[in-house]
Amino acid sequence: MSPLCLVVAGVVRATIPDSEITLSWEHSVEHIRWEEHYRLAGDALVLTRARVRGMGAGMEPAPGSVLRNGWWTWEPDSRFPALRLTHSSYAGDYTLCWRGACRTLGALVGTTREGEAVEVRGCAQPLATPSARAR
Repeated sequence: MSPLCLVVAGVVRATIPDSEITLSWEHSVEHIRWEEHYRLAGDALVLTRARVRGMGAGMEPAPGSVLRNGWWTWEPDSRFPALRLTHSSYAGDYTLCWRGACRTLGALVGTTREGEAVEVRGCAQPLATPSARAR
């Protein structure tokens, strides 16, 4: 099992001691809960399950979704090198869960500036090196 790293501006701010997480948030306009389950496979995060509590602007369930207990659920099987979670004062915080524990993104990485992104990635992935400044 490989851990996941939470990276802000090229610096690892926190580590999740698991290779699977559930990411959840509430839509800023519709106030509808959305959840996605990811697992690390090699250098990619694989989105294995997604579900949304209802429908609204930008909250349409994927084709082939099934309604179960009030949740539209589907299995996208999409791959990403990293997830970019951007801080916005207009939306609530993200929540990450693993092994039965849940924490907000803010509790895990501390405060971030408006519009600043937190990358969720495998810890084995190399971080980008900053370019040399011109003199």
